Amino acid sequence: MINLKLAFKNIIGAGLRTWLNAIVLSIVFISMIALNGIIQGMNHSTINNMKNTIYGGGQYWHKNYDPYDPLSIKNSHAKPADKLKKLIQKDRADPILINQGALYPHGRIKNVLIKGVDPEQNFLDMPMAKLKSKTDFIPAIIGSQMADNSRLKKNDIVTLRWRDESGTFDAADIQIVHIMHIPVPSVDQGQLWLPYKKMQEMMDTKDHATIVVMEKGYQPEFKNAGEWEFKSLKFLLRDIQKMKQTQFVSYAFMYLLLLFMALLAVFDTQVLSIFHRKKEIGMLMALGMERKKVIKLFTLEGAMQAFLALILGAIYATPLLIWTAKSGIKLPESTSDFGMAISTTLYPIYGWRIIVGSSLLLLISVTIVSYFPTRRISDIEPQKVLAGRQ
Repeated sequence: MINLKLAFKNIIGAGLRTWLNAIVLSIVFISMIALNGIIQGMNHSTINNMKNTIYGGGQYWHKNYDPYDPLSIKNSHAKPADKLKKLIQKDRADPILINQGALYPHGRIKNVLIKGVDPEQNFLDMPMAKLKSKTDFIPAIIGSQMADNSRLKKNDIVTLRWRDESGTFDAADIQIVHIMHIPVPSVDQGQLWLPYKKMQEMMDTKDHATIVVMEKGYQPEFKNAGEWEFKSLKFLLRDIQKMKQTQFVSYAFMYLLLLFMALLAVFDTQVLSIFHRKKEIGMLMALGMERKKVIKLFTLEGAMQAFLALILGAIYATPLLIWTAKSGIKLPESTSDFGMAISTTLYPIYGWRIIVGSSLLLLISVTIVSYFPTRRISDIEPQKVLAGRQ
């Protein structure tokens, strides 16, 4: 208890030096929490956007379908199995038919993936109801990035060429009835959305589909159904999970860098403190305080600086963190240009685990760093110090 009171008195008596250390440590502490919160918010936003816009509660793929192999698309469609047909009839699933095509905007050629979707679908957060617009041409929807890259605008009429089931090339004029702003690049870049029934007519494939999107929260009643294989959300989001692992390594390095800078300041302060307070140390030891207790005193002072930093950071940063968690952080609309499925408003997630973990990490690290310089106290001889010879 005496050591605790004396340590508190010493750090308060140090004045500006204590407060500078506390401010630096608090900035590092808050930066660690804020950075982690932003990362968690980005991952949560990406996963939610992917689920809401294209993955639903999972998908059934035709056995030949490979989204990374364009050559597989031609032979990757068939009539859904009877089990899937029943789910579609019960409005628990929606079929999507995919084919390759070429668009001719302004005399140029642009390869696209043509996707036929039911305008009445209600699982995906996309404005597919716009496909019911009355027009003399085939109604089509594209994303904002696709529109920018192709220099297309709403109500533009453009020629589309495709190959039907028999391999015959065909072409028709389509009208862009809507340009959707969506944060998922994989349903925007190079994508053209048409009415499902119209696309079946174009390809001469009645009731065919390439993938079947299931309702949100779907629990797989069967894994495979004939030519159809179920792809769970875990499988569909595997790339994002790998990205999270990569992020963990890169951001862990940033945490360590921030922590190292703060600990370096604490270490230097402790070394200088011991150098300037040799006479005080000698006096304490001459009065009968054991070397271990003196070392404990200086280590405790460093730990109390870390504790003071936590209190200081909580005072000025808590309102800011709460505000950003509720109001979000506005991001530029060009974020999706980098291939990130993030909404334009990012809501950081500050979990209790990261707050408690960062607090303990800071306290333990500062305590350890405060201890190392105090080992020099074991070389101090009280008689020489008080005599001014050490």
